[in-house]
Amino acid sequence: MRRTLAVLVVAVTSMVALAFLVPLALIVKETAQSRALANAERQASALVPVLALTTRSGDLGHAMARTQAGGRGRLAIHVKGGARMGVSRAPAAEVAKAAAQTRASSIELPGGGYVLLRPVALDEGRGAVIEVFVPAEELNQGVGTSWAVLTGVAVALVLGSVLVGDRLGARVVRAARRLGTAATALGSGDLSERIYPDGPPELVAAANAFNAMANRVTHLLAAEREMAADLSHRLRTPLTALKLSLDQLGPQAEAGRQALARLEGEVDAIISAARRPARAARFCDAAEVLRERLTFWSALAEDQQRPWELVGATLPVRVPVPAGELTAAVDALLGNVFRHTAEGTAFSVTLHEGQDAVGILIADAGPGIPDPEAALERGTSGAGSTGLGLDITRRLAESTGGTLRLDRSALGGARVQLWLRRNARADGSR
Repeated sequence: MRRTLAVLVVAVTSMVALAFLVPLALIVKETAQSRALANAERQASALVPVLALTTRSGDLGHAMARTQAGGRGRLAIHVKGGARMGVSRAPAAEVAKAAAQTRASSIELPGGGYVLLRPVALDEGRGAVIEVFVPAEELNQGVGTSWAVLTGVAVALVLGSVLVGDRLGARVVRAARRLGTAATALGSGDLSERIYPDGPPELVAAANAFNAMANRVTHLLAAEREMAADLSHRLRTPLTALKLSLDQLGPQAEAGRQALARLEGEVDAIISAARRPARAARFCDAAEVLRERLTFWSALAEDQQRPWELVGATLPVRVPVPAGELTAAVDALLGNVFRHTAEGTAFSVTLHEGQDAVGILIADAGPGIPDPEAALERGTSGAGSTGLGLDITRRLAESTGGTLRLDRSALGGARVQLWLRRNARADGSR
């Protein structure tokens, strides 16, 4: 952007400089020519009183030698009906034509330079013409120096305007770059990012709007975390009542008490996570998360006599999402398997590690999903649930630039493919 502004300033300043300096350069040249011709006319006028007094060759030669042009051999006098004195360069026809006029005239010579012809009226109807030769170097004397000065002024103006434009452009670029950096940081999860308004009024307004937006997002997320914590906390009362009921059943309810204890631990984890401020996304080990969650769900799978299998989760596999969010997504998908398939239905979990993406594939031998596209819509479910489990998983995938896909599994039922891109970007784009 700074380069563009500099080029624009150079173009505008150059056009303005040319608009003023070109006519000024022509005026300087014309002024130099006028000055040289005026000087020649003054020298010719100095001989007019001499011609009025005498036309003798000796006196005129002496008078001519005392002038600057005569001393340089650039002066000549043509007396009508008399001799010609000095070196003449003007054609005879032009001299005769000038003698018939009443004012001085100048003609340009083919070899360069000008000749000034000054007619002088004498007594007894006689006349004379004073010829002064002005060489080309005198016509252009000082023009080159003046043009060099004008060129230097133009270059100085352009350089000065570029410097000023670059400083102004740097201010705009710095402000815009700070705004972009802050937006990237906020999109990455740093809710504390703010901008000091600086730069042009438009960017100052944009910075103030960004700060207001960041404050609003922070307040909304804080309210959402508080609401999640409050809702989770409300589960403690029915869990406590359920625990008391299980205690009254005696030893035969030991499995139910263990499951209830795990559920209480999950509720406590949700409350703790909701109370913590949001942080930027970090990496976690997907294999470890899958092993931990399958250990949790294996107890319920054994109670329901569900065959299950975990494939590809032996070595660490890093993914660019927090462990808590991946755990929530895996629990949502496994919960759908237990909720929407009959007891005894087999399922499998496969961890696939690619070069640019990591896939978590959960397949079951149930009836499948009749309308996969509708199932991916938020709040939509055809099985009597809230429909938010797949939406949570989809948003987790899109936060890394990945996707969530639904298709038919090799077991005959549904297969959910959660793909997480490793080169995740803040905007979630691919």
